[in-house]
Amino acid sequence: MKNKLKRIVNNMNLSKVRFWIQLITFVLFVYGGYLAVDLGSRLPIFACPYNEGAPGACYMIPLQHQLGMNTQMLFGFAAMSFLIGFATFILWFIFLNKAWCGYACPLGTLQDWLTALRKSFGIRYSTYKKEHHGALSKIKYIFLAIVVLIPLFIGVGLIGHDWSAAYCKMCPARVILPMFSGDLSQWNIDFSSPTSMVLTSLGMIFAGLLLAGSFVKKRFFCYFCPMSAMHYIFSPLSFIKLKKDGAKCTKCGDCYSVCDMQIRDIADDVKSTNILRDDCILCLKCVAACPEEDALHFDIFNIKAFSSTKEGFEKRMGMDAHKGESHD
Repeated sequence: MKNKLKRIVNNMNLSKVRFWIQLITFVLFVYGGYLAVDLGSRLPIFACPYNEGAPGACYMIPLQHQLGMNTQMLFGFAAMSFLIGFATFILWFIFLNKAWCGYACPLGTLQDWLTALRKSFGIRYSTYKKEHHGALSKIKYIFLAIVVLIPLFIGVGLIGHDWSAAYCKMCPARVILPMFSGDLSQWNIDFSSPTSMVLTSLGMIFAGLLLAGSFVKKRFFCYFCPMSAMHYIFSPLSFIKLKKDGAKCTKCGDCYSVCDMQIRDIADDVKSTNILRDDCILCLKCVAACPEEDALHFDIFNIKAFSSTKEGFEKRMGMDAHKGESHD
């Protein structure tokens, strides 16, 4: 029975399974609030509180508000609240690791749908050059620094409170996700202060870039996402892993060719066992595309939950040759 179930999982049509998971989680995290679902405000995805239908809030906004307290409060009675909030975020995160990006984040799902729309129009996609890829991947850490440092500067009085929740004002999720609830109010500039004017203007620009960029580059915004950077920092705490047996790898390149994030290590690195990288969204397309037995596998508590197999590869190539598992 165990071997039969394992074979079913390893032979599954991953693109179809992923589509339905993404659709369900998109509805949950965009409209769940209308169904009285309350998941709290420490979620490891962009469930944006500016969207009235959201069933919770991404951790970025409470993190910025708490770090923006004056130093005496932050390291005084408010410290326990901060630690509890941080622990809640970690508990959410460790259950899926970076699969939150690949399967549950509404902004990530939207980008995948825009990619599908691009493909239906026959628009070719572009890729980053190797030398540019590394540099662009570091931008997410700059945004993460903004999330953390600007509130701390507010707390010690170096900058004013008009910088409060600075990243959220720039975040494309604040502008885009409320649209799915019929709210276009975030597509405007806040003229209440010069700082707010600049930050909200950047938010509209970044939202426009995300929508336009997704038509030419897969997962365009994910290269710059500070939540993805935070995920990677804490990924060693998760019991979910993406692993590789380099001895079984033939460097055929199939895994790299289907990787939306252009992670070269997935094909080139035959020494590392843990193959998860900071740009990875744990979509598992690389595992599905690998033709070698157990060369790549998705582990839960060190148990192989989804592995590359020759049979699974051949089956998927037959049933999904021109869809989600294709090289486009």
